[in-house]
Amino acid sequence: MTRRRRRAAGGRTPALAVVVAVAGLVVFFVLPLLGLLWRTPWSDIGSVLGNEASREALRLSLVCSVSATVLSTVFGFPLAWLIARTEFRGRSLVRALAVLPLVLPPVVGGVALFYAFGRRGLAGQWLEQWFHFELPFTIWAAILAETFVAMPFFVITVEGALRSIDTRFEDAAATLGASRFTVMRRVTLPAIAPSVAAGAALTWARALGEFGATITFAGNLPGSTQTMPLAVYVALQNNIGGAIALSLVMLVVSLALLIALRGRWFGGAR
Repeated sequence: MTRRRRRAAGGRTPALAVVVAVAGLVVFFVLPLLGLLWRTPWSDIGSVLGNEASREALRLSLVCSVSATVLSTVFGFPLAWLIARTEFRGRSLVRALAVLPLVLPPVVGGVALFYAFGRRGLAGQWLEQWFHFELPFTIWAAILAETFVAMPFFVITVEGALRSIDTRFEDAAATLGASRFTVMRRVTLPAIAPSVAAGAALTWARALGEFGATITFAGNLPGSTQTMPLAVYVALQNNIGGAIALSLVMLVVSLALLIALRGRWFGGAR
């Protein structure tokens, strides 16, 4: 369908809707970003970003957020498939548990992780006793905390895609003798690939900006668990310019990745 036909089919957008949309865009997105750019200490940004602590915080943020995205994809895809495609008693409860971190305060999530995997936690006591491994206040704790809060974004995105695709193509492939794995690999995955990528993008962005669960469960140890959001928090207490510069780095990294891969994530949108 050509662009002209799509416009004709959709009709004109009401003027009031345009005004409200533009107002929301300006108030909630444009003005905060402009305010950040306006207060950025451009003359000192080189020294702030060249600081070893800032570079280490950025490195840790990228390592932890990418690791959390990988874990969310590995464990989140089967979970989304289970919720969307399998009928069983208690499915609503499973789905509620899978998306609970979306509505749970991140600090509460961090406390829950601490009492689950801490030295005297439900599972952590056995980790310490059997393997002499303490999870809290390590980079692994930061990765686990970010995965905890970010995985629901992947699950609900992929689940929605699995529910919305036309299953007749899968049925036809199965009728022709394709195995379940082949149907998933050759039919289902290509159909939901944009949604899988979008879910991974949302997961990565959420993990990159995670603060509450990370500081509660992993602490704020420079060079070990201090990610960029935690570094911004520390800088706000004694170096406003540095906090703004670090915030700008997070903005640029996130925006650059979203723009660079927008076609792959959102089906070629421009």
